[in-house]
Parts: sequence; structure tokens; C-alpha cells
Amino acid sequence: MYIGRVAGTVVATIKNELYEGRKLLVVDKLSLEGQPTAKYDIAVDMVQAGVGDMVMVLDEGNSARQIVGREPLGAIRAVIVGIVDDVTVPDAPFDVQSAMRTVGQRAASTEHERLNSGQ
Repeated sequence: MYIGRVAGTVVATIKNELYEGRKLLVVDKLSLEGQPTAKYDIAVDMVQAGVGDMVMVLDEGNSARQIVGREPLGAIRAVIVGIVDDVTVPDAPFDVQSAMRTVGQRAASTEHERLNSGQ
């Protein structure tokens, strides 16, 4: 399990039946300081999270499939299981405000690129 920040959404018109009716979100994994790392997951949203939310992600396939009721079979690896309000890590200040700004800037940049590409 890790703490991440929702960076965007995934839309797929053709997908495995397991994903029908489920929202898929791109989640950046955060460091102990609250900064995005180079790692991300595409996760099934179980808590109505949105872009910019700090979330708890369960990224172990067996447990994720249990949460969506598809254990032992199913093509799910990561599930958003909570929206985080605050994080305290002794000796490693988790900068929630900085993490929010970083993701917000990335989302604005991505939207700008999308609009300029004509999509």
C-alpha cells in the first residue's frame, strides 16, 4: 500500500468486462516527503476520488481483487481505497501543500498540451 496523488483519468471504450462501470485513475506514488516519484499506477477508484486528491492505494493484486469482489480471478492490480486528509511522518516532513501544487501544475500542463494538440 502507498500514498499517492491522482494525476489524471483513463478512458477506455474497449476494455475487459471487469472494468465496466469502474472509474480508472492515474495515481503518482509519493515519497515520504510528499513529492511525486517516477512510479505510477492505473488504479480502480472505489472511493470517488478525483484529480488532485491524495489517496491510499492498495497495489497488491490478490487484495485488490478481493476488494472488488473478483478474487481469485481478475485483471486488477491497484485499487484506491481511501482519500487522505493529512500525513505525519516523524523526521521526514510530508509536505502536503507542496504535493498538491506539483500535481496541480502537472494537470494544468497536460490540459494545456491536450488543448493545443487539437484533441
